[in-house]
Amino acid sequence: MLFTEKWLSTVFPTNKNVTDEALIEQVFIDSREQVKNGLFIPIVGERFDAHQFVLDAIENGASSILWEEDKPLPKDFPGNISVFFVEDTTKALQNLSYAYKNHVKPKVIGITGSNGKTTTKDLIANVAASSYRTHATQGNLNNHIGLPLTILSMPKDTEVLVLEMGMNAFGEIELLSNIAEPDISVITNIGESHIEFLGSREGIVEAKLEILSGMSPNARLIIDGDEKLLNNHKYDMKVISCGFHSNNNVKINDVNNNIHQTTFTINNESLMFEISLVGVHHAKNAAYAITVGKLLNIPIKIIKESLKNLELSGMRFEVTKGNNGVTLVNDAYNASPTSMIGAIETIKSLDGFKYKVLVLGDILELGEHAKKFHQQIGEHICDPITAVFTLGELAKEISHTVTKRAPEVTAWHAETHEQLLTFLEPHINAESIILFKASRLLEFEQFIQQFSNHE
Repeated sequence: MLFTEKWLSTVFPTNKNVTDEALIEQVFIDSREQVKNGLFIPIVGERFDAHQFVLDAIENGASSILWEEDKPLPKDFPGNISVFFVEDTTKALQNLSYAYKNHVKPKVIGITGSNGKTTTKDLIANVAASSYRTHATQGNLNNHIGLPLTILSMPKDTEVLVLEMGMNAFGEIELLSNIAEPDISVITNIGESHIEFLGSREGIVEAKLEILSGMSPNARLIIDGDEKLLNNHKYDMKVISCGFHSNNNVKINDVNNNIHQTTFTINNESLMFEISLVGVHHAKNAAYAITVGKLLNIPIKIIKESLKNLELSGMRFEVTKGNNGVTLVNDAYNASPTSMIGAIETIKSLDGFKYKVLVLGDILELGEHAKKFHQQIGEHICDPITAVFTLGELAKEISHTVTKRAPEVTAWHAETHEQLLTFLEPHINAESIILFKASRLLEFEQFIQQFSNHE
């Protein structure tokens, strides 16, 4: 049970057919979803209005609904279904999540940044779950609808709520922060994601710092201390910086990685942390989780053990074996220039492979900066990378740059999926590691499936 209709009527006092003790066990927005004692919230978008599907939602288990007051109820609307009238169902969803969060009173951890949000969320959730009843964002539910749904899916006994906050434009993180009111927030880094809409990296910083909007002066902010644009900001709260530079509060040392894990220490202490993620940049994501764990008063040995036994969301530097023993790296969930360069540097650093192959696609939402950023990626590709194959009009700039600057690297651009598969065929062997990375819309995981073992 989440709450009763009686409690819901304190949030939305204009209603009918309310039964005080009736239970609401689930909040949902998709009328096709099968539920029990569900509260259906019909969202209105630019090209759709879910109010028209209310009878489907009732048939699938809705016992209560929110309803925009300027719309007539269907003539055949059942008399035993509770209705709560609101001005705007999207705002009502947000208001309800705020009220429910205050009802449950968990410690709230907010996470934003250009890259690494989901991985950092997974790391923090794993650490928190070692000692507290923890609920965290699932999938990509990190926007103005997804975050409220995440809050409304947490059990009543939740002690720590870990919320990922995504954005495309100014004002979006501010809204999410005002709903969540984080006790601890993390800004993972400042890259180039959404620079098409925000204009510059300075604009991206401004948008990410909107997470401060819902935070009290007693809250704690954890930042990428290697990022000057974050370090130079004047804050009205306690800030903890994490990074590789010596001036950070949490200094990362002794980083080593192989195809299975990354190890590191912090603040020159002897305790070695181990995570099942490949890449130096993941040591920083883990440092955020360690810092959050300490703020939650979790013993350091428990933090260490929970990082070692990590469970991650998929398609983020996910290493698998494929046909003929080839090592495949699925980093196809999304891409920015910073994250793509980080993945390339990780492949370069790995030992044990004769052939190191990159399969790279377009990075979207870079606007007028797109060509320059793709060329900059190409500048990072050199020996020990063996070959790079690109797909997409923007990604063509990568392979062209490599051809000019690093002739020792095979660099070919594919015009079609089929041509790319042909390029890859000679590299499907046990001596090769192949990285797949592009923006989400390019669905590069399909290439992983093509070369994965099928048993």
